[in-house]
Amino acid sequence: MKREIVLRLSPKEASDEKFYRPLVAKKLKVAPEKLTYIKVVKRSIDARKKIVVVQLHIEAYANTKPPKPKTITFNYPDVSNADEVIVVGAGPGGYFAALRLIELGLKPIVLERGKGVSERKKDLALLNRNIQVDTDSNYAFGEGGAGTFSDGKLYTRSTKRGDFRKVLEVFAFHGASEEILIDSHPHIGTDKLPGVIKSMRESIIKAGGQVLFNTKVTDLLVEDTKVTGVETESGEKILARSVVLATGHSAKDVYYFLHDRAIQLEAKTWAMGVRVEHPQELIDQIQYHSPAGRGQYLPAASYSLSCQIEERGVYSFCMCPGGFIVPAMTDADEMVVNGMSPSRRDSPFANSGIVVEIRPDDIGEYKNKGVLGGLEFQKELERLACINGGQGVVAPAQGLADFVAGKLSFDLPESSYVPGTVASPMHFWLPEHIGKRLQDGFAYFGKRAKGFVTNEALILGVESRTSSPVRIPRDRNTFQHVQISGLYPCGEGAGYAGGIASSAIDGERCAEKAFEFITGKNIDE
Repeated sequence: MKREIVLRLSPKEASDEKFYRPLVAKKLKVAPEKLTYIKVVKRSIDARKKIVVVQLHIEAYANTKPPKPKTITFNYPDVSNADEVIVVGAGPGGYFAALRLIELGLKPIVLERGKGVSERKKDLALLNRNIQVDTDSNYAFGEGGAGTFSDGKLYTRSTKRGDFRKVLEVFAFHGASEEILIDSHPHIGTDKLPGVIKSMRESIIKAGGQVLFNTKVTDLLVEDTKVTGVETESGEKILARSVVLATGHSAKDVYYFLHDRAIQLEAKTWAMGVRVEHPQELIDQIQYHSPAGRGQYLPAASYSLSCQIEERGVYSFCMCPGGFIVPAMTDADEMVVNGMSPSRRDSPFANSGIVVEIRPDDIGEYKNKGVLGGLEFQKELERLACINGGQGVVAPAQGLADFVAGKLSFDLPESSYVPGTVASPMHFWLPEHIGKRLQDGFAYFGKRAKGFVTNEALILGVESRTSSPVRIPRDRNTFQHVQISGLYPCGEGAGYAGGIASSAIDGERCAEKAFEFITGKNIDE
């Protein structure tokens, strides 16, 4: 007998098979010793009510032979002599595009402006010591993209766009814990992701693909509305019939050289704001409805908050329980922060972006800059944060309750942000349509989550790279750029994804469309 059952358990009951095995047997109306196999296939936490419940979906066998263990396997064929496709960017969009191209029998040539993940770590160490910003090797640029040194959150609402399960399996095959196949909100962790990314690179190279670091693309080669390749900063021209452009949301120079070439771009909605940091214990107490916090059996609590303030969304973004805030700027005259978490999520701090929806009409005088006005407005906010911060990458900060009340902060709480913080009147210098909405949004969140608005928490500025203000438009059927055949804008930088998983899905889809373009075959044939 094989059954899939659902159990709603206490955190302790769900923590170990020895606790829930008898409950599975009872559900199947058999003795526990008759169970030949049980496996959790999905796990989620329901903390909406005062009693926190863990829901397990369990595959169970009783009085029958257990199934053979399933092994995740991907066989990447040798593509050394196959038709080549250029992939610009080694983030999740680029690497998943490359692996899918290999599966389809094409040779990817991945060009990455930054360094490999191991060398990249050294530059991040310097950045965190407030020594220097390497414009091509930082938290945004380098192997794995902005997601490598992040929480590695894999949750996405874009599952209808592609095979989300396969994305998880590719990560697991390359070294991520198979727990990501079970959890409703899977994450890998910043301590684990570099090894996973390196393993993906090794698969690409072993199959005959290429990965070239320190190779910055500065122009597209186009003839008669057809892409023919790219040109790099060194002047080298690399030719191919198809280019997957997966450069990420921080590669502003890409939008500028496309615009200079009169290649069509369009303005889009995005979001900017601040990163807020609380003691993790306080978030545990709020989310789990208990003064004792999460206790022994629950993970560090996360939250998802949203509201409408004056016809604009104000919401949490990239929430990192048990995490750290990091400097995410890509140039010395910028101040940008982001968050990350290790796999264990065991830092005493919880942080999240709290951002305000920005529409193209919201940027005032920057509308005169045309389609690139949003980029200029984004740069100005990052410049304001820089001059209102401290020396180097010291971040401007303010107590959360003080920010909401419009008061100066004189004593800042401890922060996970290693380069340091300096008290700054962020309520004063943030653009009013952002700052005022943030104040009202935080006040609303404080009513929903008692204790959230406190000077035990602080805000750091600015969280400005949620996505790009620019989209690179593509045909909805072919995924090719609306003007340039053979060019596949991909992932966050192109405006078609919002995170690791959705970028990976989009990378696979772009690879499939490139295959159809090059071979003339339908992917489903």
